[in-house]
Amino acid sequence: MTKIDYKKQLKELYRPTAKKVTQVNVPTMNFLMVDGAGEPGSPVYGEAIEALYSISYTLKFMIKKGEIGIDYGVLPLEGLWWADDMSDFVNDNKSNWIWTMMIMQPELVTSELVQEAIAQVRIKKNLAAIDKVRFEPLSEGLCAQTLHVGPFSEEGPTVERVHSFIGACDGTLAGKHHEIYLSDIRRAAPENWKTIIRQPMVNTNIETI
Repeated sequence: MTKIDYKKQLKELYRPTAKKVTQVNVPTMNFLMVDGAGEPGSPVYGEAIEALYSISYTLKFMIKKGEIGIDYGVLPLEGLWWADDMSDFVNDNKSNWIWTMMIMQPELVTSELVQEAIAQVRIKKNLAAIDKVRFEPLSEGLCAQTLHVGPFSEEGPTVERVHSFIGACDGTLAGKHHEIYLSDIRRAAPENWKTIIRQPMVNTNIETI
């Protein structure tokens, strides 16, 4: 059976270094997504993540055991974060945060397979967010990103590094603050959590800083 390591294939996007900020071109990719608002860790947030992982793992095993016969690792949880008043985001007013939680799906996954997986999960589990899940492409294009190691509460300086990189390039921020969660926070110590900080950008000519 063929096994594909998509994080290895997409190393530039999913295995950045913490030593510097880099410029990457992110292709259009397909995601399972759930929209929500409020603090991370809230019941609604937890329901969204449970639905995303349940469907993603169902798809993985459908593809592994079906006619396609390919095994792959489920990709990490990702989040887009913003606020209607961005001062709420900067000032850490989490109750006003808006988010889209998502998991990237390989090209093997089609809309038809997603609908079949959702139907299977709906039968097996009574998930509150199952009807909120959607499957659609995301196009970010040119981005700046780096790896943050440590608790989420200490991301501020890392985010500033990314924004400073964009400013040093005479660039401007475009799109939403994007985080990719590489660690299982249930098992790893907070000081070892690894999170990719990504920010779409425009008008830059510098590749690293």
